[in-house]
Amino acid sequence: MLDILIWIAIVVLFMLSFVGILFPIIPSVLVLWIGFLLYHFILNANELGLSFWIIMGVFTIILFVADIIANSYFVKKFGGTKWGERAAAVAVIVGAFITPPFGIIYVPFIVVFLIEMTQKRTAKEAFRASIGSLIGFLSGAMAKVVVQLIMIIWFFIVVLF
Repeated sequence: MLDILIWIAIVVLFMLSFVGILFPIIPSVLVLWIGFLLYHFILNANELGLSFWIIMGVFTIILFVADIIANSYFVKKFGGTKWGERAAAVAVIVGAFITPPFGIIYVPFIVVFLIEMTQKRTAKEAFRASIGSLIGFLSGAMAKVVVQLIMIIWFFIVVLF
């Protein structure tokens, strides 16, 4: 009976990790890791080997930087300045705490627009860089979905086979 409850908790945690992509108040990576650790420490301590933990560590690092890198990259690609790139990276973090989940969308958009305008850019150029910030967020979110899916699938492959 305990095994069934733990498995239900693991599956719920894995699903909750995807909710955390849009609601950063829920730490997606931490939720995933709690699921892994529940399995390891309560169900089977011998199943998940060192290679599993190393690979999950690498994927965790990728998840942490996905938003920041994607946002900066697309601001630059859409004509933003270095200041716009840096501001986008900081604004993603700040926006996550202002009004989750929407703060991670509109705060970088507004901040990049304002920064670009102070850099003597036209409104059109500033708006274009802000669009890059929005595309960066969406790209980062999609990357996080893919990486989290890979992590979960890897977990089930290791556990079931």
